[in-house]
Amino acid sequence: MKKNLSQRVQRIKPSPTLAITAQAKALQAEGKDIIGLGAGEPDFDTPDHIKKAAVHALDAGFTKYTAVDGTPELKQAIINKFKRDNGLRYTPEQVLVSCGGKHSFYNLVEAFISSGNEVIIPAPYWVSYPEMVLLANGEPVIIKSSLERGFKITPQQLAAAITPDTRLFIINSPSNPSGATYSADELLGLAEVLKRHPNILIVSDDIYEHIRLNDTPFVNILTVCPDLYERCVIINGVSKAYSMTGWRIGYAAGPAWLIEAMKKIQSQSTSNPCSISQIAAQAALDGEQSCMDQMIEAFRQRHEFTVSALNSINGIQCLHSQGAFYSFPDCQDVIKRIPNIHDDIKFGEYLLDKIGIALIPGSAFGAPGHMRVSFATSMEQLERAFDRLSNLLNN
Repeated sequence: MKKNLSQRVQRIKPSPTLAITAQAKALQAEGKDIIGLGAGEPDFDTPDHIKKAAVHALDAGFTKYTAVDGTPELKQAIINKFKRDNGLRYTPEQVLVSCGGKHSFYNLVEAFISSGNEVIIPAPYWVSYPEMVLLANGEPVIIKSSLERGFKITPQQLAAAITPDTRLFIINSPSNPSGATYSADELLGLAEVLKRHPNILIVSDDIYEHIRLNDTPFVNILTVCPDLYERCVIINGVSKAYSMTGWRIGYAAGPAWLIEAMKKIQSQSTSNPCSISQIAAQAALDGEQSCMDQMIEAFRQRHEFTVSALNSINGIQCLHSQGAFYSFPDCQDVIKRIPNIHDDIKFGEYLLDKIGIALIPGSAFGAPGHMRVSFATSMEQLERAFDRLSNLLNN
């Protein structure tokens, strides 16, 4: 048999974040002292009341298929969350529960994007956006930003990127990997451009909504511009806010006609999300929200330490993040100083080999010369990691 793979799969690359994390874990299994600063998940345990809800569901025998689009109870909890936290109103027909936020976005592009359709993606971007667009035979259109611009795009850049083939615009705020967060005024500027193009769908990826590193209230493009309601999809989930990455529950809310199409895709791929995880997610959304407070306060302290430590290293520039649990330093001046190291990918390999530090190269996010540093790990680990980095790079 010829080993011919589809053109579809040959267009995409494996996830570099998962690859680096797996490589670090493999080295740790060999007994090497590796400090992983690449993981995109909180190091805290899932809160007890959420785990207890899952145990109760198991004891009650809630182990069968559910509705493809999620249990009515979980969908109502999601509806309540949108009303409570965002002032947005949805009906059950406008909500789809999936196996993580990544699955929600995949369902969307498969349902909405056809061959040749363009999808505008600001860079730095989450690694899977362009790859999933390629899987749907769409064309990613990347708008580059920079550290000098706070890793945010301008309305002028957005307007210049739009063509007759543009079908979708993605905004992720707070951002993975940069931690950048758009203000209400900045979102309004982008919204004014999009209002002039009524055939463009807007996706707001709000997965880091609750991981805010200052006291500025969360807003997204729909909450500041309700006129976009009929053509905006909000993607969110329980993974980050409730430290439930392995439970794999995400959700999307938007126009009923599009949610129905996404449900059809899901029905022929995964069918329903895990029944037990849905009960746990319902407990998370309906329960006491103060369970996040300790984790967010720890992220704030780690963030301040991380930014200060990075900026103390000669040749590194790092902005303060406004949300998520990542810093995204510019390392280009450091890379230039190291013999035979010419890019961020080789730099990442160099750090892993020399001092056992695992970081994700910025090239994976469309921003060469940068590195993503996750501070979703203990302060002790961060202190050890930056001692190593400082000793190596400042000498």
